[in-house]
Amino acid sequence: MSPEELAPLLDHLERSGADRDQAARVVEEVIAYFSESAEQFVRRRHRELQREGLVNARSFPIIAAELARRRVAGPNLSERQIRRLIYG
Repeated sequence: MSPEELAPLLDHLERSGADRDQAARVVEEVIAYFSESAEQFVRRRHRELQREGLVNARSFPIIAAELARRRVAGPNLSERQIRRLIYG
């Protein structure tokens, strides 16, 4: 989104007591988070779950469930499709 498109939201956040620069950084981070493609989301979550020590058999169903609940839901992916997105 352009700065002009974000201005009304930033104005609102500033009126709510937020520092404008900090609000702008948070809004940009949220937009980037929700702009991830399904493939980017799957890969990122897989890395995060691996760092937590989860094995693929446990992480793939979690990723599939989270993908379905995203604001703009991604496609329903099988464990095999998730594996192929991660490992090619």
